[in-house]
Amino acid sequence: MATPVDAPVQLTNVAQTAADRAEQAALQARGSIPEHVACIMDGNGRWAKARGKTRVTGHHEGVLSVREITEACAQLGVSHLTLYTFSTENWNRPAAEVSALMALLVRTLRKEAENLHRNGIRLHAIGDLDRLPAKGQRELQEAFDLTAGNTRMTLTLALSYGSRWEITRAVRDIAEAARAGQLDPAEITEETVSEALLTRGLPDPDLLVRTAGEMRLSNFLLWQIAYTELYVTETFWPDFRRSALYDAVRSFQDRDRRFGRVADV
Repeated sequence: MATPVDAPVQLTNVAQTAADRAEQAALQARGSIPEHVACIMDGNGRWAKARGKTRVTGHHEGVLSVREITEACAQLGVSHLTLYTFSTENWNRPAAEVSALMALLVRTLRKEAENLHRNGIRLHAIGDLDRLPAKGQRELQEAFDLTAGNTRMTLTLALSYGSRWEITRAVRDIAEAARAGQLDPAEITEETVSEALLTRGLPDPDLLVRTAGEMRLSNFLLWQIAYTELYVTETFWPDFRRSALYDAVRSFQDRDRRFGRVADV
Protein backbone atom coordinates (compact mmCIF):
# COMPACT_ATOMS: atom_id res chain seq x y z
CA MET A 1 0.00 0.00 0.00
CA ALA A 2 1.36 3.43 -0.90
CA THR A 3 2.32 5.89 1.80
CA PRO A 4 -0.10 8.85 2.18
CA VAL A 5 1.16 11.97 0.42
CA ASP A 6 1.54 13.96 3.64
CA ALA A 7 3.44 11.24 5.51
CA PRO A 8 7.06 12.02 6.43
CA VAL A 9 9.77 10.64 4.19
CA GLN A 10 12.96 9.65 5.98
CA LEU A 11 15.39 7.25 4.36
CA THR A 12 18.47 8.50 6.20
CA ASN A 13 19.24 8.00 9.86
CA VAL A 14 19.12 11.75 10.46
CA ALA A 15 15.76 13.34 11.25
CA GLN A 16 14.72 16.22 9.01
CA THR A 17 15.27 19.58 10.69
CA ALA A 18 12.70 22.32 11.07
CA ALA A 19 14.95 24.58 9.00
CA ASP A 20 14.97 22.09 6.14
CA ARG A 21 11.19 21.72 6.24
CA ALA A 22 10.92 25.51 6.08
CA GLU A 23 13.30 25.66 3.10
CA GLN A 24 11.26 23.04 1.26
CA ALA A 25 8.04 24.93 1.97
CA ALA A 26 9.63 28.13 0.64
CA LEU A 27 10.66 26.32 -2.56
CA GLN A 28 7.16 24.94 -3.03
CA ALA A 29 5.67 28.42 -2.57
CA ARG A 30 8.30 30.02 -4.82
CA GLY A 31 7.38 28.21 -8.00
CA SER A 32 6.77 24.91 -9.75
CA ILE A 33 8.56 21.82 -8.49
CA PRO A 34 9.89 19.72 -11.40
CA GLU A 35 7.77 16.62 -11.91
CA HIS A 36 10.74 14.59 -13.14
CA VAL A 37 14.36 15.15 -12.06
CA ALA A 38 17.16 13.19 -13.74
CA CYS A 39 20.75 13.09 -12.45
CA ILE A 40 24.07 12.23 -14.05
CA MET A 41 25.91 11.29 -10.87
CA ASP A 42 29.51 12.13 -11.72
CA GLY A 43 32.64 12.66 -9.65
CA ASN A 44 32.76 9.75 -7.20
CA GLY A 45 36.27 8.80 -8.30
CA ARG A 46 37.60 12.35 -8.29
CA TRP A 47 36.05 12.97 -4.88
CA ALA A 48 37.91 9.94 -3.54
CA LYS A 49 41.20 10.83 -5.26
CA ALA A 50 41.16 14.33 -3.77
CA ARG A 51 41.01 12.69 -0.33
CA GLY A 52 43.62 10.04 -0.98
CA LYS A 53 41.00 7.28 -0.96
CA THR A 54 40.11 4.50 -3.38
CA ARG A 55 37.55 5.01 -6.15
CA VAL A 56 35.34 2.39 -4.51
CA THR A 57 35.23 4.55 -1.36
CA GLY A 58 33.87 7.35 -3.52
CA HIS A 59 31.13 5.07 -4.83
CA HIS A 60 30.17 4.11 -1.27
CA GLU A 61 29.95 7.78 -0.33
CA GLY A 62 27.88 8.42 -3.44
CA VAL A 63 25.25 5.99 -2.15
CA LEU A 64 24.68 8.35 0.79
CA SER A 65 23.93 11.14 -1.68
CA VAL A 66 21.51 8.87 -3.55
CA ARG A 67 19.68 8.22 -0.30
CA GLU A 68 19.49 11.90 0.64
CA ILE A 69 18.49 13.16 -2.81
CA THR A 70 15.79 10.47 -3.05
CA GLU A 71 14.46 11.53 0.33
CA ALA A 72 14.54 15.25 -0.46
CA CYS A 73 12.85 14.79 -3.86
CA ALA A 74 10.03 12.78 -2.30
CA GLN A 75 9.58 15.42 0.41
CA LEU A 76 9.47 18.22 -2.18
CA GLY A 77 6.80 16.48 -4.24
CA VAL A 78 8.91 15.33 -7.20
CA SER A 79 7.02 12.47 -8.89
CA HIS A 80 9.91 10.87 -10.77
CA LEU A 81 13.63 10.69 -10.03
CA THR A 82 15.93 8.99 -12.55
CA LEU A 83 19.56 8.29 -11.66
CA TYR A 84 22.28 7.38 -14.17
CA THR A 85 23.70 4.57 -12.08
CA PHE A 86 25.81 2.48 -14.46
CA SER A 87 26.28 3.08 -18.18
CA THR A 88 26.95 0.64 -20.98
CA GLU A 89 30.41 2.22 -21.22
CA ASN A 90 31.08 1.56 -17.54
CA TRP A 91 31.49 -2.15 -18.34
CA ASN A 92 34.86 -1.13 -19.82
CA ARG A 93 36.21 -0.03 -16.43
CA PRO A 94 38.77 -2.24 -14.61
CA ALA A 95 37.21 -5.59 -13.67
CA ALA A 96 37.86 -5.06 -9.96
CA GLU A 97 35.95 -1.76 -9.97
CA VAL A 98 33.04 -3.22 -11.93
CA SER A 99 32.86 -6.15 -9.52
CA ALA A 100 32.89 -3.78 -6.53
CA LEU A 101 30.14 -1.67 -8.09
CA MET A 102 27.94 -4.70 -8.72
CA ALA A 103 28.46 -5.89 -5.13
CA LEU A 104 27.58 -2.40 -3.89
CA LEU A 105 24.41 -2.45 -5.99
CA VAL A 106 23.31 -5.74 -4.44
CA ARG A 107 24.01 -4.61 -0.87
CA THR A 108 22.30 -1.28 -1.39
CA LEU A 109 19.17 -2.82 -2.92
CA ARG A 110 18.95 -5.33 -0.10
CA LYS A 111 19.31 -2.60 2.50
CA GLU A 112 17.12 0.10 0.96
CA ALA A 113 14.15 -1.79 -0.54
CA GLU A 114 12.19 -1.81 2.72
CA ASN A 115 12.88 1.91 3.27
CA LEU A 116 11.63 2.73 -0.20
CA HIS A 117 8.50 0.66 0.31
CA ARG A 118 7.79 2.15 3.72
CA ASN A 119 7.91 5.62 2.18
CA GLY A 120 5.69 4.83 -0.80
CA ILE A 121 8.47 4.94 -3.40
CA ARG A 122 8.35 2.59 -6.39
CA LEU A 123 11.65 1.25 -7.71
CA HIS A 124 12.06 0.94 -11.47
CA ALA A 125 15.05 0.33 -13.75
CA ILE A 126 15.93 0.84 -17.40
CA GLY A 127 18.83 -0.64 -19.33
CA ASP A 128 20.26 -3.93 -20.51
CA LEU A 129 19.51 -5.60 -17.19
CA ASP A 130 20.36 -9.07 -18.53
CA ARG A 131 24.04 -8.07 -18.36
CA LEU A 132 23.86 -7.63 -14.59
CA PRO A 133 25.07 -10.47 -12.34
CA ALA A 134 22.33 -12.98 -11.46
CA LYS A 135 22.37 -11.89 -7.83
CA GLY A 136 21.84 -8.27 -8.84
CA GLN A 137 18.96 -9.23 -11.11
CA ARG A 138 17.31 -11.15 -8.26
CA GLU A 139 17.67 -8.25 -5.81
CA LEU A 140 16.25 -5.86 -8.39
CA GLN A 141 13.25 -8.06 -9.10
CA GLU A 142 12.52 -8.50 -5.40
CA ALA A 143 12.63 -4.72 -4.92
CA PHE A 144 10.39 -4.20 -7.98
CA ASP A 145 7.85 -6.68 -6.63
CA LEU A 146 7.91 -5.20 -3.13
CA THR A 147 7.40 -1.59 -4.26
CA ALA A 148 5.21 -2.16 -7.33
CA GLY A 149 2.06 -0.66 -5.82
CA ASN A 150 3.65 2.52 -4.48
CA THR A 151 2.66 5.84 -6.05
CA ARG A 152 4.35 8.62 -4.08
CA MET A 153 7.44 8.77 -6.29
CA THR A 154 9.08 6.51 -8.88
CA LEU A 155 12.83 6.06 -8.51
CA THR A 156 14.29 4.83 -11.80
CA LEU A 157 17.82 3.45 -11.93
CA ALA A 158 19.50 3.59 -15.34
CA LEU A 159 21.60 0.41 -15.10
CA SER A 160 23.75 -0.96 -17.91
CA TYR A 161 22.09 1.87 -19.84
CA GLY A 162 23.10 3.85 -22.89
CA SER A 163 20.78 6.07 -24.88
CA ARG A 164 22.17 5.07 -28.30
CA TRP A 165 21.69 1.41 -27.34
CA GLU A 166 18.12 2.21 -26.23
CA ILE A 167 17.26 4.11 -29.42
CA THR A 168 18.82 1.41 -31.62
CA ARG A 169 16.74 -1.19 -29.80
CA ALA A 170 13.59 0.91 -30.32
CA VAL A 171 14.30 1.38 -34.05
CA ARG A 172 14.80 -2.37 -34.43
CA ASP A 173 11.47 -3.08 -32.70
CA ILE A 174 9.65 -0.53 -34.89
CA ALA A 175 11.23 -1.99 -38.04
CA GLU A 176 10.18 -5.51 -37.01
CA ALA A 177 6.61 -4.33 -36.44
CA ALA A 178 6.57 -2.67 -39.87
CA ARG A 179 7.97 -5.80 -41.55
CA ALA A 180 5.29 -7.91 -39.86
CA GLY A 181 2.59 -5.62 -41.22
CA GLN A 182 1.63 -4.41 -37.75
CA LEU A 183 2.69 -0.83 -38.44
CA ASP A 184 2.49 1.43 -41.50
CA PRO A 185 5.85 3.25 -41.81
CA ALA A 186 3.99 6.35 -43.03
CA GLU A 187 2.20 6.50 -39.69
CA ILE A 188 5.31 6.44 -37.48
CA THR A 189 5.27 9.49 -35.19
CA GLU A 190 7.31 10.85 -32.30
CA GLU A 191 4.86 9.07 -30.04
CA THR A 192 5.63 5.78 -31.81
CA VAL A 193 9.31 6.21 -30.99
CA SER A 194 8.64 7.30 -27.40
CA GLU A 195 6.47 4.24 -26.82
CA ALA A 196 9.25 1.98 -28.12
CA LEU A 197 11.76 3.35 -25.60
CA LEU A 198 12.37 1.87 -22.16
CA THR A 199 11.01 5.06 -20.57
CA ARG A 200 7.52 4.59 -22.01
CA GLY A 201 4.98 5.58 -19.40
CA LEU A 202 7.37 8.03 -17.74
CA PRO A 203 7.17 11.78 -18.35
CA ASP A 204 10.21 13.36 -19.97
CA PRO A 205 12.57 14.95 -17.42
CA ASP A 206 11.91 18.58 -16.53
CA LEU A 207 15.33 19.06 -14.94
CA LEU A 208 18.62 17.27 -15.64
CA VAL A 209 21.35 17.72 -13.03
CA ARG A 210 24.95 16.90 -13.89
CA THR A 211 27.53 16.97 -11.12
CA ALA A 212 31.33 17.38 -11.28
CA GLY A 213 31.23 20.13 -13.90
CA GLU A 214 31.33 18.05 -17.08
CA MET A 215 29.55 19.74 -19.99
CA ARG A 216 28.27 16.67 -21.81
CA LEU A 217 25.31 14.30 -21.73
CA SER A 218 27.30 11.04 -21.71
CA ASN A 219 24.77 9.05 -23.73
CA PHE A 220 21.95 9.61 -21.21
CA LEU A 221 18.28 9.99 -22.21
CA LEU A 222 19.17 11.71 -25.50
CA TRP A 223 15.63 11.46 -26.93
CA GLN A 224 13.84 12.25 -23.67
CA ILE A 225 15.70 15.49 -22.77
CA ALA A 226 14.86 17.44 -25.93
CA TYR A 227 13.24 20.20 -23.83
CA THR A 228 14.73 19.44 -20.43
CA GLU A 229 16.34 22.24 -18.41
CA LEU A 230 20.02 21.47 -17.82
CA TYR A 231 21.84 22.29 -14.57
CA VAL A 232 25.58 21.66 -14.26
CA THR A 233 27.39 22.04 -10.96
CA GLU A 234 31.08 21.69 -10.10
CA THR A 235 30.09 19.75 -6.97
CA PHE A 236 31.13 16.09 -6.99
CA TRP A 237 28.25 13.66 -6.51
CA PRO A 238 29.27 12.54 -2.98
CA ASP A 239 28.97 16.20 -1.89
CA PHE A 240 25.69 16.78 -3.74
CA ARG A 241 23.18 16.76 -0.91
CA ARG A 242 19.80 18.38 -0.34
CA SER A 243 21.04 22.00 -0.20
CA ALA A 244 22.67 21.52 -3.62
CA LEU A 245 19.42 20.01 -4.93
CA TYR A 246 17.51 23.06 -3.71
CA ASP A 247 19.90 25.31 -5.67
CA ALA A 248 19.14 23.27 -8.79
CA VAL A 249 15.39 23.56 -8.22
CA ARG A 250 15.65 27.32 -7.70
CA SER A 251 17.55 27.58 -10.99
CA PHE A 252 14.80 25.55 -12.68
CA GLN A 253 12.12 27.84 -11.26
CA ASP A 254 13.92 30.88 -12.68
CA ARG A 255 13.90 29.50 -16.24
CA ASP A 256 11.38 30.53 -18.89
CA ARG A 257 10.34 27.20 -20.40
CA ARG A 258 9.03 28.04 -23.89
CA PHE A 259 9.33 24.62 -25.63
CA GLY A 260 10.18 26.38 -28.90
CA ARG A 261 7.44 29.01 -28.63
CA VAL A 262 8.06 32.77 -28.72
CA ALA A 263 8.31 34.33 -25.27
CA ASP A 264 5.31 36.29 -24.03
CA VAL A 265 5.76 40.01 -24.56
